[in-house]
Amino acid sequence: MTLKYLLAASMLITPAAALAQDDVPLIPREDIFGNPERAQARIAPEGDAMSFIAPVDGVLNVWVAPEGDLDAAAAITSDDSRGIRNHFWTPNGDSLLYMQDVGGNENFHLYQVDREGGEARDLTPMDGVRAQVYAMSYDHPDEIVVGLNDRNPQLHDAWKVDLETGERELVFENPGYAGLLFDDELAVRAAMQQTPGGGFNIISLDSEEPKVLVELGPEDALASNGLGFNDAGDAFYMLDTRGRDKAALVLIDAATGETREVIAESEVADISNVLFDPMTNAPLAYAVEKERVEWTPLNDEIAEDFAALDAALTGDFTVTSQSMDNTVWIVAEDSAESPATVWRYDAVNNSAERLFTMRPALEDAPLQPMQSVTIPSRDGMELVSYYTLPPGSDADGDGVPEEAQPTLLWVHGGPWARDSYGYNSVHQWMANRGYAVLSVNYRGSTGFGKNFINASHGEWSGKMHDDLIDAVDWAVEQGIAKEDQIAIGGGSYGGYATLVGVTFTPDTFACGVDIVGPSNLVTLMESFPEYWKPFLDATFYRGIGDPATEEGRAEAEKRSPINKVDAISAPLLIGQGANDPRVTVIESTQIVDAMTEKGIPVTYVEYPDEGHGFGRPENSISFFAVMEGFLSENCLGGRYQPVAGALEGSSVAVKTGAEDVPGLAEALEGFEPTVAN
Repeated sequence: MTLKYLLAASMLITPAAALAQDDVPLIPREDIFGNPERAQARIAPEGDAMSFIAPVDGVLNVWVAPEGDLDAAAAITSDDSRGIRNHFWTPNGDSLLYMQDVGGNENFHLYQVDREGGEARDLTPMDGVRAQVYAMSYDHPDEIVVGLNDRNPQLHDAWKVDLETGERELVFENPGYAGLLFDDELAVRAAMQQTPGGGFNIISLDSEEPKVLVELGPEDALASNGLGFNDAGDAFYMLDTRGRDKAALVLIDAATGETREVIAESEVADISNVLFDPMTNAPLAYAVEKERVEWTPLNDEIAEDFAALDAALTGDFTVTSQSMDNTVWIVAEDSAESPATVWRYDAVNNSAERLFTMRPALEDAPLQPMQSVTIPSRDGMELVSYYTLPPGSDADGDGVPEEAQPTLLWVHGGPWARDSYGYNSVHQWMANRGYAVLSVNYRGSTGFGKNFINASHGEWSGKMHDDLIDAVDWAVEQGIAKEDQIAIGGGSYGGYATLVGVTFTPDTFACGVDIVGPSNLVTLMESFPEYWKPFLDATFYRGIGDPATEEGRAEAEKRSPINKVDAISAPLLIGQGANDPRVTVIESTQIVDAMTEKGIPVTYVEYPDEGHGFGRPENSISFFAVMEGFLSENCLGGRYQPVAGALEGSSVAVKTGAEDVPGLAEALEGFEPTVAN
């Protein structure tokens, strides 16, 4: 154990109900939620350099290193505000691109910066417009296609951008399509067209009159998707659930819409990832993920590559970047008991070189194993779930603690997303504080087939929530969770699930933590950003109901926690970004106001420079400092790192309930928030 973690043990505060794990060093919050040392590695197209993001004066920026000399890396951007979190190389390798918004408003601009550094150029300098990258191609390395919704906020037109001059040329004015598919010539060839009731058609745009190639009914809309054209441009790849439950990888004829080939399919779960050849677009391998990720190579040469990676790595892994000739891969390894590790794989010599770990401060930390389990729901659904136990609680290593533990049910957002095995910051942080942590893939989660998704429609606060309760009951029955000390928390849909938990099932949870969760499904859907409108029939309207109709509005109101505030008896912590375009600030303020009016205690924390979640590490650290004190004081009784000093550099505004978090009121005395531009 390093000196750092020996010293960290002296920082903890232990409540009167002492835990057996108190002699385990406390992991400082900044090691978990602060900036990574390095992250998001990308290989240059020619394989002669590597980029990554890393802090400059505490703010994430893009760095470039010569091939084979990571220590010679230099920062090429100079962001001093929110930090850069998404970057990639241009096809010609002369520059890099990154996306950036303001204060979390999600109106992303696309910026370009020379690989040697210098002033970044805004390729989409329009206020109130959201940019997205539609297409790039090694066949046209000096230009890209960008989508902009400047003409119609709901629709993205396609603009070709010259990477040398920055000039834009309109190449396709979108008449109403929800998505576009381009070939390697950067020509728009197909489009996704929404149909009444929540389905989609894939339309050919190869002739003057659009032609339906693929019809996706509402039952297939959320599990099927077009991926991209083959090298010849006469067919495209897609994930397809038509006539089957689990999404298969298929090749569709671009002229007839017929399925030329079923390349891969599984009865276990959807095809979750596909590795393509960078030049030929041919699929090389595919992944299926139920409890863990399993890759299947599609030819003997790639089989050798994956065998070499399996031998060198112990965790699940993903190929995140490839050189243009596919001889160099950047591979991200994910293992529950260590922070993410980045590898360079040489496909010529079948050798893997460890480059860096994202959070070296955690390499000697007391991280805990993650258990994978499939829990049956009351109506026979399979709920793939993961849990982590506090250190020292499972002496014999059988995955069950010697005595039931205070437990946090941590619910993923989406809801069309999923939890996976691997390093999980909330699991490790909360386990270190003395809690078991449980995450459940409730119905509606993606990756488990279309039937599992479709079983969620009309079940917000219904069977979707029953799944969470069933998993909690299972954890209690197994001796994992302590029945009277179970908290619920999460972000986005997870925040909604928290509010449902403390209103619809108030006797189950001892307290809740809601981060950017909707309290009123009517106001949620009525305030969605315009660019979401083309997808609402297939998602929220089908899942909940259209609030523009009498029946849909009644369903949304019935499933809204705001209408059951009187049932709240458990302590509640709410965190919100003031600029959130998806779950606007009113979702938090209206339930806080309703609780305050009725004299129900609530702690409400708001950030004026954040959107849907907390992007700035200073804000994340400040909120999680509040959260761990809140959980210890109000329901779970675990240990916590003092809040003093944790607010520094953040924009945190505690609107109410500071007195319910130990040390928070004192920390706010004289505190001056730092608001990012």
